[in-house]
Amino acid sequence: MKDIKETDLYPPIHKYFTDLGYQVNGEVKTLDVTAVKDDKLIVIELKKNLNMKLLIQGIKRQRLTDQVYIAIQRPKKTFSREWKDKLHLIRRLELGLIVVSFTRKTPLVQVICDPKPFSRTQSMNRAKKRQKGILDEIKERSGNYNVGGSTRKKVMTAYREKSIHIACCLQCYGELSPKQLRALGTGDKTTSILSKNFYGWFERMRRGVYDLTDGGQQAIKEYALIAQHYQVLIQEKEKEITKSENSL
Repeated sequence: MKDIKETDLYPPIHKYFTDLGYQVNGEVKTLDVTAVKDDKLIVIELKKNLNMKLLIQGIKRQRLTDQVYIAIQRPKKTFSREWKDKLHLIRRLELGLIVVSFTRKTPLVQVICDPKPFSRTQSMNRAKKRQKGILDEIKERSGNYNVGGSTRKKVMTAYREKSIHIACCLQCYGELSPKQLRALGTGDKTTSILSKNFYGWFERMRRGVYDLTDGGQQAIKEYALIAQHYQVLIQEKEKEITKSENSL
């Protein structure tokens, strides 16, 4: 990326807004750039890179006008998750974003987003499916086995728990079919977990019948506390089945 100075952003942005019919000025009462047309005031704050100082400057300028842009040199990675998250924050702050590319002879100005009101309701509605997934995940976990803020550690998910439950059943009874496992309480996703075999814990012995691999045996030892929880459930389920059969 070409090494530029903050002032290098000014000429292309000046030309961009001038071409749109605005009167453009630099450094007006601590404002980096102003653009005025028909009493409409636009404020643009310049920085080489997107940072907290620039965001704070931007929201301070919103006391003067709701048309505030922050302008930066176009970064190399504009398709990353981090960049998308930054754009979400900018929109959430109701700021506009301008990027200037210096890869050509003539700098290219691009308005990524205009300043406009942010609707939390619309944002939450778009995330309804994800919210449901979070609530389902919490509901399907048997307990709180993770430490918040942990990184580079295996997270105990509902999926992993279900896999441990199945592994415990196979350890206890040997080869079983998905139907037999569901009867022991392993849930509706049993067939999918066995066929995908994401962790490599299960082995298909013959059509519709599975057993535990050495990796599965090791997993039961590794997750001994959770395995103990499901071993107790299996015993309770076995008693329940036996009681039901005796009552017939």
